Amino acid sequence: MANEFTAILERDEDWYVAYCPEIPGANGQGETVAEAKADLAAAIQLILEDRLEDSLRGLPQDAIRDTVAVG
Repeated sequence: MANEFTAILERDEDWYVAYCPEIPGANGQGETVAEAKADLAAAIQLILEDRLEDSLRGLPQDAIRDTVAVG
């Protein structure tokens, strides 16, 4: 199952800049809309992986790790 996020794209002279309002700090850029969206997707993935790693650090041994589906 793929997650979907909002991508806001704006033209900045010769470039497109993109950001995701759901993931603060997730930004991308590219010479085309497709490049900017791909760059944004990579940024979102890195941020989410980093946040997961940080949140699991120091977790009690008896904590239950499971998944939940949304939407």
